[in-house]
Order: sequence, then C-alpha cells, then structure tokens
Amino acid sequence: MKNIGIFISGGGSNLQAIIDAIAKGDITARISLVISSREGVYGLERARKHGIPYAVISRGDYKDSNSFGNAILELLEKRRVDLVVLAGYLNILPKAVVEKYKNRIINVHPSLIPAFCGKGYYGNRVHQAVLDYGVKVTGATVHFVDEGTDTGPIILQQSVEVLPEDDVNTLAERVLKVEHQLLPKALKLLVEDRILVDERRVIIR
Repeated sequence: MKNIGIFISGGGSNLQAIIDAIAKGDITARISLVISSREGVYGLERARKHGIPYAVISRGDYKDSNSFGNAILELLEKRRVDLVVLAGYLNILPKAVVEKYKNRIINVHPSLIPAFCGKGYYGNRVHQAVLDYGVKVTGATVHFVDEGTDTGPIILQQSVEVLPEDDVNTLAERVLKVEHQLLPKALKLLVEDRILVDERRVIIR
C-alpha cells in the first residue's frame, strides 16, 4: 500500500476530501504524513482527528532553500512517503524535493491552467482575476509539480461556468467543490499506476 504525504497551508478541505475517499475505499492508500507551512491552521486539526502524523515546516525557520528542502525530505523519508499531494500548499517546494519525487507530486490549482496561474496566482487572487478579465468559464486543474510555478504536465481538468452574478466568494465555493472531486480522482489514478507521462502529455491508462 502506498504512503501519501499531504502538504497544506490552511483549512485542509482538500485534505478532508482525500481522507474521505480513502475511508470509502475509493483510494487504496494511507496518509502517512501531513505537513503544514504554518501553525494554527484547521487542516492540522483534521489530521489530529484522524490520527494522522503531522508536522509544521515553515520556510522562514530555515536559512536557505537547501536546509528547508532537507528538512522536508528527512520527514518524507522517515514516514516512507511514496507520493506527495499539495492540497492548498502556498510555498514553493525546494528543487531537491521536486527532483526526488519527480512525477510523484501533484497539485490542485483553482483555474484552467495555463490561464490564471503562475507566480502570484493563488487563493482568491485567482478568482478575482477571472472575474476582472470577464471570462465565461474557469475551473480546476490537477497537475504534476515541476520546478516552475503551475507549469507541470496536466493530469485532469474540469470546467466551472462563471455566472453573471458571481463574486469572489460564490465562484471560489463552486470551484472548490470541483477540486474536492478532481484531486482524489487524480490521486487514485496515480496510486493505481494508471498515469503515463510523455513529455508534457499525460496519458491515462
């Protein structure tokens, strides 16, 4: 059974979606570690409630990216983590972590990449940009993590209609519901070794 490490920075609703999918038997894996970028977030309470080991590793506590990456890798190796999920994680993973877990780290982003993504596009900033631009469709994307920001090969996408009456909160709520469906689905594919990466193309078997 594969061990999953989940990285969070906030409430952890996508973490909960994965916990629920595993509990229902949809995903045959175990969450062996939750890492938060900061203390006091509700996602850590979700981990506590379900008896999942957790840790806080804050970038600001380390002098450089190398020491930050080494701290992360040490914990991942200690907990025998096979696959990593970024579930609302707001830090950039150090190069050493990305290289060690190449094509084994996935992230969920609240837009249809390559639109409204990259540096500075996170959380409600994404939804505000969508509304400001006036697009009719947005959505969610699950992709592999590489050394760029939201630039890894795309695994799954699902669209969400932008309604005339939408504000940031209503749009974010509907996109988040899609994230909760898409992220466990992509993780299931990864756990079952049903994903083949051919340069930028992801083929689902």
